[in-house]
Amino acid sequence: MPRKYVRISNRGGWNTEAMQNAISAVKEKKMGVKAASKEFNVPKTTLRRRVKEKNKIATGSTKMLGPLTTVFSNEQEEELVAHILSMEDRFFGLTTRDVRYIAFQAEERNNLDHKFNKTVGLAGKDWLLGFLRRHPQLSIRTPEPTSAARARCFNQTNVDKFFDILSLVQEGHFFPPHRIFNVDETGITTVQTKPTKILGQRGKKQIGSLTSAERGVLATAVCCMSAGGQFVPIFPRVRMKQELKDGAPPGTGFACHPSGWMQLPIFTEWFQHFIAHTKPSVNDPVLLIMDGHMTHIKNLDVINLARDNYVTIVVLPPHCSHRMQPLDVSFMKPLNAYYVGAIETFLRNNPGRLVTIYKISALFGEAYLHAAVPNSH
Repeated sequence: MPRKYVRISNRGGWNTEAMQNAISAVKEKKMGVKAASKEFNVPKTTLRRRVKEKNKIATGSTKMLGPLTTVFSNEQEEELVAHILSMEDRFFGLTTRDVRYIAFQAEERNNLDHKFNKTVGLAGKDWLLGFLRRHPQLSIRTPEPTSAARARCFNQTNVDKFFDILSLVQEGHFFPPHRIFNVDETGITTVQTKPTKILGQRGKKQIGSLTSAERGVLATAVCCMSAGGQFVPIFPRVRMKQELKDGAPPGTGFACHPSGWMQLPIFTEWFQHFIAHTKPSVNDPVLLIMDGHMTHIKNLDVINLARDNYVTIVVLPPHCSHRMQPLDVSFMKPLNAYYVGAIETFLRNNPGRLVTIYKISALFGEAYLHAAVPNSH
């Protein structure tokens, strides 16, 4: 049977309400089948079968085309849908094969009539496609890898506690949107992480896209954004040279470390850079929301600077930034997409040249200015 069957006949095209009225007229008003068929515009033979209850599958005015029926009732399928969604909420989502296996086991244990393959012990692919069509709230998705720590820590208790703390801070001093900032870090390399999709020949096994190297050189970009749309960027590198600053976003600060990752002294430099740009005061303080990285919460210099410069710091719950970090959720993805596009444009326009550490500022600056625009994404 085709998986996308297109009907070529008009069988069963009659109206169910008209059929019910015709059945009632024949049974209750003793009207003839032929007369009722003409009056209510329903097929005569179908009306006769429904009146005499000779149809074993469909009774009354219900429609049922062909002898095939669903294995499970509507209530049983709703239970299966609830189980699938429950497992997904617990980070143990079921694959299509898992669902087919569960369906087969359910019908075997309940002694239901079915045509599933007992040799492989699975419900068929056609059943699965029909099941998904009947329940459009389900779809086949690619899950985001989530560590056990994140799965455990992102819960109602931790989230409620964070927002209780945030509410107390806001009650103590109402911070307007342009004075509420969120800071986060992202790694950027000289090689694009995920190439942009392109058009190519259908059926070709592999399609390539040019990169500057097999492995890229890492830098860390620190982005800070207010709820009102103000951005404060900075990113560290191995050793400082003036060429590294070419094309960087306006107001960018620079710091260096051999690893390219954020370190305690570098975050202190960023915090001083942040204070210089936001200019908090006793009458115009600032709220800064950030994650619990050790360079943030175990940095006494930052804590003392925050106390002395009217900056209130609220830390996100541990292992919850993938859901609660505003920059992670709304800004970093389009920023990365624009950065990948900038690298690809550079490689196309400069044949034979590679993206080096000295091009990161210009490419990142181009991507940053595209992403840091309200309503641009």
